[in-house]
This record gives sequence, structure tokens and C-alpha cells, in this order.
Amino acid sequence: MTVREFRVSRLPTVLQPLTAEAIALALDAGRILRRRFRTAVQVTLKGPADVVTAADIEAQSLIVRRLRRRFPAHGILAEEGLDATAGTEWRWIVDPLDGTKNFARGIPSFCVSIAVEREGRVEVGVVDDPVHEELFVAVRGAGAWCNGRPIRVSEVSALEAAFLGTGLPHRVGRFAGPVGRTFTRFATCSLGVRDRGAGALDLCYVACGRFDGYWEIDQSPWDVAAGGLIVEEAGGLMSDFRGGPFDSFGGETVASNGKIHDQILAVLAMPGGVPKRYRPPLRRR
Repeated sequence: MTVREFRVSRLPTVLQPLTAEAIALALDAGRILRRRFRTAVQVTLKGPADVVTAADIEAQSLIVRRLRRRFPAHGILAEEGLDATAGTEWRWIVDPLDGTKNFARGIPSFCVSIAVEREGRVEVGVVDDPVHEELFVAVRGAGAWCNGRPIRVSEVSALEAAFLGTGLPHRVGRFAGPVGRTFTRFATCSLGVRDRGAGALDLCYVACGRFDGYWEIDQSPWDVAAGGLIVEEAGGLMSDFRGGPFDSFGGETVASNGKIHDQILAVLAMPGGVPKRYRPPLRRR
């Protein structure tokens, strides 16, 4: 598939208003984050190793208010305590600020992530990095773009030459053993591993070839729904830890350029690398 520069008018008709609105919302929420970044923003602890800021709340309120006005029949699943999903064909999956801890500490690695599902399948994914002014967009069957230009995964074919991303889950205490073992294994058999603290943005980095692969355990759907589609539409591969179909509600994320995917899975399959009796943080409804 040859992907041209991004134009909403080139997309399937049913997805044009959804994509345009997702982009507008991501950019507007990103402006809120950029305006509040490195200011005296209020930070609240909402769980072990998990925080929320006033910027999260303001950005999500903007997104939800406009979605309810523009698409009142659509469901919305958002990180900051909103699950209005029952009986809807279309559902928006929203993370108003992925990388909250980075944001709260003045570290410029965070983003807005918005996905649109139709009957359980993500059709549109948008991720905005407001600090670096990069907007990633993907539409199922149409391609993936950064700032309007097509993006593609890398061509690296050997794990020892691969640059990898990962992240620590909020419930890291439950998975300390497997997480520590797999991190050590990948760090010793790859070009390097980075935990940048914003999973949605890391997936976009796989999609545009900055990372060659990525893995993480215990993620919620708003962390990976948009980024997962962006990887796939950029020619990459998504799966769970065993190579099964990727599900944004499954809690297991493996993303790659496709060429090193089996090599990543082989490392994860080493003894003690996958938590036993794992249950993801959120079940699909």
C-alpha cells in the first residue's frame, strides 16, 4: 500500500468526521498541557505509583464535553474515572495525559492519546506530542502519518541491533520479578532499552522507526489503543506476550517492526518472563 500525505478527504466517508474531530481534540488538549507544563500544577496521588494532575482533569473535561455535544450516541472510556460505554456501536478511548509523572516533574515526554473503536475494533488513532509538536495519526486501512507525512517502521532485522522501548506498570510490585528479568535480558541482547514513561508515545516511536520494538505488561486500553493502530498502519506488528492477537484490553503489549517480533517473543518466553495467572487492569465490556 502506498500512503500519500494525509488528507481527511481521502479517508472513508464514515471516518472523516471522526478523524477530524479526534485530531482537533488532541491538538486542543495538547495546548492545555503545553500551557500548564512546568507551572505550579496540582498533583494528587490516586493510587500506588499513580498520580493525576489538574491538567489531566482539564484536558479530559474539554474532550468529553465536545464529544458529548458532537457525538451524543457514542460511548466514552477515559482514564480519569469515566466509563460510559454500554450499548454503543462507536466508543472513544481517551488518555488526556499519558506520561503524567513526567509532566508533573517537568520532563518533556508526555502526550494526548485518542482512539475511536467501532464494535471493539480501533478504526482511528491520534497521538499528540505537544512539546515537540508532533501529531501522529492512523486510520485503519489508510495508513499512518506524523505531521501529515507517511511514516514507516524500521528495517532492523536482528535483535542485537535493535533499539527497544518499555515501561514500568503502576502495579509494578505485583510483577517485579518478571519485569526485572525481562528488562535485564533485553538490555543484554539488544542495542539498548529505554523507559520514557509514555507508552502511547513509545508506540508512535516504533511506528516511525525510532524504536525497533517495544514491550510492556499491565497497560490499560487508553495507553495502547491509539498507538497500537498507528504501529499496524505503519507496517509494524502488534501481539500479546505469546504472539497471540493484540487486544488493547488484554494488558500485554508487544510492538515491533515485524522483522524482530519473533525474537522479542522468544526472550519473553524464557523462564519467569511472563507473570502467572495474570489479569489485566480492565476488562472489555
